[in-house]
Parts: sequence; C-alpha cells; structure tokens
Amino acid sequence: MVVSRRGASSRAPRGHFEQPASASPSHRVIVGDCVAEMNRLPADCVDLVFADPPYNLQLGEGSLLRPDQSRVDAVDDDWDRFSSFAAYDEFTRAWLGACKRVLKPSGALWVIGSYHNIFRVGSILQDLGFWILNDVVWRKSNPMPNFRGRRFTNAHETLIWASRDQDARYTFNYEALKAGNEDIQVRSDWTLPLCTGDERLKGRDGKKLHPTQKPQALLARVILSSSRPDDLILDPFNGTGTTGAVAKHLGRRYIGIERDPAYAAAAQKRIEEVEPLEAPTLAPFMTARDAPRVPFAALLERGLVSAGAKLVDAKKRHKALVRADGAVSLGDQVGSIHRMGALAQGLEACNGWTFWHLETPKGLVSIDALRAEIRAEMAEA
Repeated sequence: MVVSRRGASSRAPRGHFEQPASASPSHRVIVGDCVAEMNRLPADCVDLVFADPPYNLQLGEGSLLRPDQSRVDAVDDDWDRFSSFAAYDEFTRAWLGACKRVLKPSGALWVIGSYHNIFRVGSILQDLGFWILNDVVWRKSNPMPNFRGRRFTNAHETLIWASRDQDARYTFNYEALKAGNEDIQVRSDWTLPLCTGDERLKGRDGKKLHPTQKPQALLARVILSSSRPDDLILDPFNGTGTTGAVAKHLGRRYIGIERDPAYAAAAQKRIEEVEPLEAPTLAPFMTARDAPRVPFAALLERGLVSAGAKLVDAKKRHKALVRADGAVSLGDQVGSIHRMGALAQGLEACNGWTFWHLETPKGLVSIDALRAEIRAEMAEA
C-alpha cells in the first residue's frame, strides 16, 4: 500500500473543498492525494514540476525545546511521519513515477529536501530514469540554530534538478540568468533567507499556518531558470501555494495538489490575489542561437555595408575587402567573414560577426551591431 504525504492510503477520499467561482482554470489547487490526482491528469502535459515532499524528519514524539525550555514550532505533523525508510521509499517511488508520467518529453523536475531524505529521493530519481542536471544548495542566510549543541547548525537544504530523460531538450534560461547576475554565470549555491515576516502565512491564532513554507525568492529562481512564460507548472505538495503564487506572477500556468483542505483554501486565496507581471517584463530572452539567421550579404542588400568597403579588426591589424557577392577577400584569399577572420588570426575558427568592424567617419562599427538592426526590423514585422 502506498502511503500518502499525510500517512493515509493513496486511495483515501478527497477532502471537502470547493474551488471558489473566481478561481482561474489556469491557476488551480486540487484537493486530494498527490499520486491519485496526478494519475487523473493527461500524460505528457506538464512542463515543470517543483516538489517539496515530506522530509521524514524523524523527530520522534518529544517536543524540540530551546535552552530556555520554550517549545520550537517544528515539523511534527502526521504527514511527515513514516513507519520506516522502506515506507518512505515506496511513497517516494509512487509520486515520482506519477510525475514522470505527466511530464512532457522536454519537461524537468525540481525536488527539495534535507539530509533526512534527499539522498534517498535522488537515488530513486535515477532508478526511475530521470537525469540529474544539477544539485543546488540553498544556503539559508538566517538558519535556525542547533539548540542541543550536538551537531553543526543545519544551514542549508538541497535541491535536485533533473530532466525527465537523459536526452530531454529541457529549458534552461542561461543567458537571462547570466545577464541578471552582472554577466557572471549563476552558481549552484544560492544564499537566500528563510520565509519570514509578511510573506509568512499565519492562521487566526497568529502562528504560522504551515511549518515548511518556502521563500518566494527561491521559487522565483527555480521558475525563471527552467521554464518559459505560459508553461504549465505542477506542485504535487502544494502547501500554502508559494509555487502557484510565484508561477502566476511570472506568467506561468499552475496546478497544485494538496490533501489538507485548510492549506488548499489558504493557497487558493493567496494565488487569486496575485497580479501577473506585464508581458514585456516576461518576454523570453532571445539568445544568439534563437535569433533569426541573417547572412552577411543581407547587410549589402540593405545598404548597411557597401561593396568595396574595408573591414578591420578592433585594433586595425587586419584589413579585408567586401566583395559584391557578400564574400570578403584577405590578400589573395576569398571566403566568408568567419573563414577570413580565422585566416587573419591563424586560427581554426572565428566568429566573423564580432571580429570584423566597418570603418566609418565616426569610427569603427561592429558588423554585429549592423546585423542587430536587421534583426530588430524582423522582430517588428
């Protein structure tokens, strides 16, 4: 028997929760067991899964106390209790298998965990055929201290990012991430604070509604890095709906699954209150690979470069002549801008667009900048 996140059979009936009339079909929370509800979804329909499953913290029955004997509001809910590691593995295998079925061939999955569970989850991921792309360390800038003083302060959690299959053409917005990081590659260690303050959902008693609510900044980085606008994102452990709120804000569609009607209701309300960003702020970052092809001859056809013009490198060490047919000549050699650029430098290959410049009365102009003008016109057409 598969054990659900709340310790009940996966055949347990759905909780009572009616979607409000205002709930958008593009951003919805389903109440029920995650495996059973995922099995109701069509195969190959989801672009990205973010999963924050029970960690199986094994805290026991006793309360966790601070040095002043006050009680720590830690995870002691039934849904985080499993009878054995074997039971947890069975549960993990079931929900990961359901995720794999609903993911598109180009889809990917993120799962977050701690040392209590992430190694078991990673092993099962690989057994099921997922292909691990990265493990990412979320380093908490404000971690909870170790009150007993018998271990290191647990200051991080681990995320695994995996494609559905080894050869999947998954989404990774490399250039956009790099541009937002001052043109430096984004590393796999992310320093972000815990969810606190106004972002933390609270119940009527003023206490936090859910013990493991993740920060919106963490989900934003996950979603922005590995999905596109209008992609469908699934969270099988919806909780208070952080994934859904961030997904809607960033112009993605969303399905969340949650067994607890109270959590589901709070999540749906939270998601409804979110305003999506304007389309221009979410437009995909066009990479050189995605940009339309513009041959060098097109610059001549548009009058941006004339036959007989001289091309030079940035330091004016090499000169090439532009021919009427769009080729360039370097001495007695004739070829493309790339081949002649490589020849001038004694290299096997060269990006002629960035190597060659046009001499003008106002100085040197990169021919790549001229190509960009044509691409801008094509985008407006």
